Amino acid sequence: MTKLSSAARPIITAVLGCAASLTLGVFHIARADPVLSVTNGEFTSYAGPGTPGAGSDDYFSNPFVGVNPTNWSGGTGLIFVTNNVGLNSNGYLAVYGPYPNQPLPGNFVEADGNPSFESSFSYQLSGLTKGTTYQLSFYQAFGQQQGFTGATTNQWFVGLGTPGSYFSGANQPAPNYSDPQGSVTFTPSVSLPSASPMSSWQPVTVYLTADASNDVLTFLAWANGGSTINVPPIAFLDIGNNGSPVPEPSVRASIVILSLLGGFGFGITWWRKRKAA
Repeated sequence: MTKLSSAARPIITAVLGCAASLTLGVFHIARADPVLSVTNGEFTSYAGPGTPGAGSDDYFSNPFVGVNPTNWSGGTGLIFVTNNVGLNSNGYLAVYGPYPNQPLPGNFVEADGNPSFESSFSYQLSGLTKGTTYQLSFYQAFGQQQGFTGATTNQWFVGLGTPGSYFSGANQPAPNYSDPQGSVTFTPSVSLPSASPMSSWQPVTVYLTADASNDVLTFLAWANGGSTINVPPIAFLDIGNNGSPVPEPSVRASIVILSLLGGFGFGITWWRKRKAA
């Protein structure tokens, strides 16, 4: 076997070390979960006559006063598209203040978590890969309607299923999801004392697996274990824009090649300087 010269060893070591570290880094990128692309999660694009944050004129979906945000459907219960201006103006579902500043620009959802008044709402997705797990990040906050008392527990249920999928159910630990092959998860539950101020905004990330190339992302405000006891628990949802895609395989391959070339060039430069010295 040919022995490497003492001058060549550092070059080979540098290149191999660079290649190994970069390969591990690219492998990590390849293993990362892609992000669900939600382009109107701030609810600033809408087709309805309603106005976000304008009191009872900001229903999520209503032919007369609904905001009807673009690419979203459902939301026929006591669900509203509002903002901090709407919260401070004591709209229909006014909650106990003070009101923390919204974490993202635009608007957010306010929903009654009592199963008697709730409904799910969905966002249409396309270009998914069946069996692939995706991640979605958003903010949640919770409150209680003014004038009512009683401790509450609050959270969001999130589903990814075929078009038309929805949540339903009451007086049970968890809601039913209409797509038996769909993916369902939920956010951490937040407990609020009776008549307490609105909670702070909490960032959360959920993971969902697609069961088709075209799925809907569905949300449901869920409170008090599905109880219909009228201590109105109010849930808030601020999504913003999601959708930073994971690099495609061809892009990752290009990264590896360019990085190896860079490592080789670094080794040659180091060897020439060493030889000159």
